[in-house]
Amino acid sequence: MDTMRDRFAPVVSRLLDEDPRVAVVLAEIGVDGFAEARRRHPDRVINVGIREQLLVGAAAGLALTGLRPVVHTFASFLVERPFEQVKLDLGHQDAGAVLVSAAASFDWPAGGYTHMAPGDVALLDTLDGWTVHVPGHPDEAAALLRHAVAAGDDKVYVRLSVQSNGEGLPVDGARFRTVREGGSGVVVAVGPMLDAVLAATEGLDTTVLYATTVRPFDAEALRRAVRVARPDVVLVEPYLAGTSTAAASDALSDVPHRVLGLGVGRRELRRYGQLAEHIAAHGLDARSLRERIGGFLEAGVRA
Repeated sequence: MDTMRDRFAPVVSRLLDEDPRVAVVLAEIGVDGFAEARRRHPDRVINVGIREQLLVGAAAGLALTGLRPVVHTFASFLVERPFEQVKLDLGHQDAGAVLVSAAASFDWPAGGYTHMAPGDVALLDTLDGWTVHVPGHPDEAAALLRHAVAAGDDKVYVRLSVQSNGEGLPVDGARFRTVREGGSGVVVAVGPMLDAVLAATEGLDTTVLYATTVRPFDAEALRRAVRVARPDVVLVEPYLAGTSTAAASDALSDVPHRVLGLGVGRRELRRYGQLAEHIAAHGLDARSLRERIGGFLEAGVRA
C-alpha cells in the first residue's frame, strides 16, 4: 500500500491543474514529486531551498496576493523551526495557507530528534483559528488534502504519517465518526491510532470515536457519546500525550467526567530503533493500550 505522502504530490499536482489559485511552496523536501507540475506551472511551484523561515514567509506573501499556498516539509521544519513566521506572517496578517507535514512524531527514527515533532499540534494550539487534520489512511489523506485546499483562505494543517490503519473511512473534514458503541466509557482514536485502539478495546463495552479532524474539536460528538456511555474518556493521539485533554474537558464542562490522555511521552528516546519500537516505547501498541485503557475504565467502575 502506498503511504499518505505518496498521495500528496499527485493530489496537489491535480489541484494545480484545476485551480489557478493553488501554489506549492517547498524547501527541497518533496521537490522531485512536483517535477512535471513545475514544468506546467513554473510560476506556482516554488522551491525556496533549505530555508524554512522563508518557506512560510513566502507562502504568506503568496496568500496576500490572493493565491492558496500549499506548504510542505517535515513537521519539525514546518511548525517548530519557523514558528515565529507561522505566528506572525500567517496568523497576525490573517493570511491562509495549507501546511502539509511529513515524518509525524517519529516516522523516521534514523533522522534523530531533529526530525521528530510530537509537539506540533500542541504548538499550533497556542495560536487562533487553525484547522488540524490527522488522516489515518492514504485515502483519507487525499480527501482531506482536497478539503483543506478548498477551505477558502483558512489556515489548515494536514499531518501526514507513515503509520496507517488497514482501511480508510469516509471523512468530512469536521466530525468524529462513531466506529463502535458501548456503555463503559468513550475512547477517541485519532488518525493512525484507530486500528490499535480497536484491537485494544476488543471485547470491552466501550464506544470508540474516530477523529481525523481534531481542530476544531468535535465537542458535540463527544457529548452525544457520553449520553449513552459512562463519562470516562480516553484520548489516544499519535502526538504529545494530553494535547486534547483540555478540549475534551471543555466539551464536558457541565458533566462530571474523567479524562485520560494517551500519546507520545515527553521523555526523549535517544536510540534510533525502528518505528514499531518507538510506538511500543510510548505505550501506543495494542497490548499496552489495552492495559492502560482497561485499567482506567475499571477504576471508573470501582469509583
